[in-house]
Amino acid sequence: MSNRRSLVGQVAVVTGAARGIGASLARKLSARGAKVALIGLEPTELKAVSESLTGESAYWHADVTDAEAMAQVAAEVAARFGTVDIVVANAGVATGGPFADSDDATWRRVIEVNLVGSAVTCRAFLPALKDSRGYFLQVASFAALTPSPMMSAYCASKSGVEAFAHALRPEVGPFGVRVGVAYLTWTDTDMVRGADEDPVMRDMRKRLPWPANRTYPLEPAVDRLVAGIERRAVHIYAQSWVRAVVPIRGYLPSVIGGYLGQREIRRLVPRFSELTRRGLVGQGGAAAEREKTGS
Repeated sequence: MSNRRSLVGQVAVVTGAARGIGASLARKLSARGAKVALIGLEPTELKAVSESLTGESAYWHADVTDAEAMAQVAAEVAARFGTVDIVVANAGVATGGPFADSDDATWRRVIEVNLVGSAVTCRAFLPALKDSRGYFLQVASFAALTPSPMMSAYCASKSGVEAFAHALRPEVGPFGVRVGVAYLTWTDTDMVRGADEDPVMRDMRKRLPWPANRTYPLEPAVDRLVAGIERRAVHIYAQSWVRAVVPIRGYLPSVIGGYLGQREIRRLVPRFSELTRRGLVGQGGAAAEREKTGS
């Protein structure tokens, strides 16, 4: 017997909805009958996504780190649709490079958008989710399972949102709210393509063990997210092999570090540092400030 719930008539909120996983998710939820509220930083793109949906939708231009703005958006979404059944905290940004050479403001912005922004989103919409006995889905990453060198801010933020969701689940469960975490590895989006524009990042990715060194197509990954939302799943794995590494997650940082090797890391750090000084590293993450999403 299937435990999937029909999405027909459900109201779903998606942050980071202007492009990438957020936009694709909005389209697929709408195609299954959901009413969709899109939130992001690019009003022109949000409008285009909204107009492309098959069902009822609306969009809001807002920064997920702005608690006052998000509270206002939550009130307007509830007024517009009457209820909120599903919230997907998807918005995020990324940057790469050695921590010692990283720009403090950029490093902090990754944490603020990915971690604080997710918490702000949840705080804004949690009263409505309690009323509807709804579902909060936190988009995390394979980076939460295996922190990697040269991605300290992104890995810390994704480990943080995973922990946030797991801590939240028993708090809101008595109110009928379910909480899920979605894990994605390198998925074909603007953010991942932007990362591959950094030659050192691209070089490092090629040296990761298979299958972590591949970029995976967008649509199958989002189909898995939608199926998980229909089940109100606790865990969703956008690439099936990611589930298999969960039991050994404690060993993965050493495996990745050992696979790259200290000699290789020592070789990569100066290359990253030189590109950082020239302003060429982190452009993928800076571009992804527009919207997320990748891994």
